[in-house]
Amino acid sequence: MELPKEYNSNQSEKKWREYWIKEKIYSFRPDSKAKTFSIDTPPPTVSGKMHLGHAFSYSQQDFIARYQRMKGKNVFYPWGFDDNGLATEIFVEKKTEKIAEHMSRDEFRKLCLENTVEVEKEMLASWQSIGMSCDWDLHYRTISKEVQAISQKSFLDLHKVGRAIRKKDTTTWCVKCKTAIAQAELEDAEKETRFVYFKLDVEGTKDKITIATTRPEMMPACVAVFVNAKDSRYKNFVGKKAVLPILNRTVPILTSDIADPKKGTGAVYFCTFGHYEDVEFFRTQKLPIIEILNTNGTLNENGGPYKGVHIKKLRPQIIEDLQKLGRVEKIVPLRHVVNVHERCGTDIEFLVTNQWFIKYMDLRERFLKAGEELKWYPPHMFHRLEHWIKGLKWDWCVSRQRYFGVPIPVWYCKKCHAEILPDEKELPIDPLKDKPKGKCPKCKGTEFEPEKDVFDTWFTSSLTPEIATSLLGKAFMQKNIPMDLRPQAHDIINFWLFSTLAKSIILHNKLPWKNTMISGYALDPKGEKMSKSKGNIVEPSAVLAKFPADALRFWAAGSVLGEDLSYQEKDLLTGHKFINKIWNSSKLMLPQIIENKGEEAKDLRPVDRWIISKLNNLIRDSTEAFDNYNFSKVKRDVESFYWHELCDNYLEIIKDRLYNPDKYGKSGKAAAQCTLYEVLLNLLKLIAPMMPYITEEIYQHGFAKFEAESSIHISKWPQTKEVWIDKEAEEAGELLKKLVAAVRQYKQSKNISLGAELKHLSIYTEDKNTKKLLNEIALDLQGATRSQILIFDKAEGDKLEIKDAPIEAKVML
Repeated sequence: MELPKEYNSNQSEKKWREYWIKEKIYSFRPDSKAKTFSIDTPPPTVSGKMHLGHAFSYSQQDFIARYQRMKGKNVFYPWGFDDNGLATEIFVEKKTEKIAEHMSRDEFRKLCLENTVEVEKEMLASWQSIGMSCDWDLHYRTISKEVQAISQKSFLDLHKVGRAIRKKDTTTWCVKCKTAIAQAELEDAEKETRFVYFKLDVEGTKDKITIATTRPEMMPACVAVFVNAKDSRYKNFVGKKAVLPILNRTVPILTSDIADPKKGTGAVYFCTFGHYEDVEFFRTQKLPIIEILNTNGTLNENGGPYKGVHIKKLRPQIIEDLQKLGRVEKIVPLRHVVNVHERCGTDIEFLVTNQWFIKYMDLRERFLKAGEELKWYPPHMFHRLEHWIKGLKWDWCVSRQRYFGVPIPVWYCKKCHAEILPDEKELPIDPLKDKPKGKCPKCKGTEFEPEKDVFDTWFTSSLTPEIATSLLGKAFMQKNIPMDLRPQAHDIINFWLFSTLAKSIILHNKLPWKNTMISGYALDPKGEKMSKSKGNIVEPSAVLAKFPADALRFWAAGSVLGEDLSYQEKDLLTGHKFINKIWNSSKLMLPQIIENKGEEAKDLRPVDRWIISKLNNLIRDSTEAFDNYNFSKVKRDVESFYWHELCDNYLEIIKDRLYNPDKYGKSGKAAAQCTLYEVLLNLLKLIAPMMPYITEEIYQHGFAKFEAESSIHISKWPQTKEVWIDKEAEEAGELLKKLVAAVRQYKQSKNISLGAELKHLSIYTEDKNTKKLLNEIALDLQGATRSQILIFDKAEGDKLEIKDAPIEAKVML
């Protein structure tokens, strides 16, 4: 059956997606004796749409999955959705225009479940559209009962070993989301602010002391003023008290190196808590804590006259009040970096609250050692993990004051406040609905207070190796951890990779995976990171409406692993042109291949042996590159080989043999056809991991009837055959290429049609090896250049320029 005139990507992609699913082409086979290759697939958050960064990163991991499958591995490649947590809550609130805190937790959870199921169907179709080769029958949701049980069990295990602890401590807090957040959920944001200089009276004197601060709104929480003991300006102030204006409250003036004489005025006021440094400093000092913030960011009764004012609005108000009192000396505009909540961009605050923590600060060296034991692709990405671990400031706060998450499985005895945990067999449980069995083990009390908080989403997501492998049972899970590969983008190394590594080391004292591949960002055409706030998001659906999915994947394959890549439509056009080249050239080759019925090549000519030898070199290099996750090299090399060696050179050289076979002997045409079969099939296999649709289409049209496998994607990866590596044939083929190229260039310079016949092509050489090669390629040269006579005598007159060859040549028209 001939290929249609044009390739219809929409029809082809839909057809093959349905075929792959129906025939279970990518299904994991638990009973297979083949070696398993397991992938800890990143479960995307349920945010409504797949963005271009997803298409970029997930395509790259799919290249590896497809390659390993063709290498004969039994690829365990499940799918999951990270559908619990704050990201889902924000999405559902926006979609339904309903607010979580205005509903009961049970009602809001039901609302989230309904909407996540609906949107996950749409998102799944998006991921399938880009050609992902996951086993769609193996899937999980991080809010499912099964996953909740796994998450809660990990908490019980951490509690048993003393790593899960509840304590009242200073925590980073988002006043918009009204929850504690972890260090990993902070982002740096550069913002405009003001450095405010204002005066405090020194009690019992006529003196004043000026402080400079970016947070004058924290004055109600001030507990001390510090100066440097070496600063002579404040020598007489030490031990006295400063009077806070407006509040009419005094605080001690103390000494500390925290006050830098060269910064600001050299005097600083210490508030609980305006900055991270305040929290750290407090831990070393015996000072009182004044809590001024409610969980929603408004000031409590400790705010004095500012009670009820939101902290965001307090700054301009308190500056104005200080100015009215004549206390402001000057205000200096400033740009500085502040920590914000990565989910909503709100400046973080510090509140003293009861929270659950995973105690792990004492294990940082162990985590670093585990990170070094991993094989990193690319290797330099390890330094991001190293930097994160060395910069850890606090234990991991895992409790969230939210709604749609995995409940923390704890009750508290009302009488003695003991922590009551369920039996593992009872999991999953919801303390708000379920009751503890029996009495309090400490005081025998029978009344209990349920834990209302839920886990941070990363507490559950950090268990994806266990979640994924448990889909096939406990025995499979125990056998296949560590998994083979964790693929992910570099921006969540501190979120996902680290938390998974930490959990695995604490609970199991082993790595969660053997290898990790880290992809970069998809950038906008100007090279900037895409974000909704900038309005520079490129939607994959818009790209796929214009280009084939293979063109999108072709673009994603153009980046070296770990590097960011700008979205440039010209790269999609290049991919589309390559797809058309494969299609159009295959229309020429497939009838020849089918005519010969895939017979083994015999009586190969030098040019046949040349391209097969070059192909084997390509197979060797591509295999080595893929083994090292260097798919961009494979993409680049195969594309170049297809365009130039196959289409520009070999096909042009053998056309005469295919259409005028009588000149070349009985087996001449068959040798070319067999060579085409070998070359085209192997090139399709080499590019198949990156361009699954077009390669499947050509395979099914021309090769499936001759090959054992029902899909190119479960066919065997090409093997290098050393017997086919022929240096002499390569030398002959390269000489033939140069001669043919020189004749083409000559014809163009004379405005002669490339198809015009030449009366005489004369070539001369004194090099014996070159003369031998010329004799071997003479017939192919004559056919490719359409020269009637080929004479090897001394060339005189109108000469051709033959680069890098010890020959002369001339042409007679």
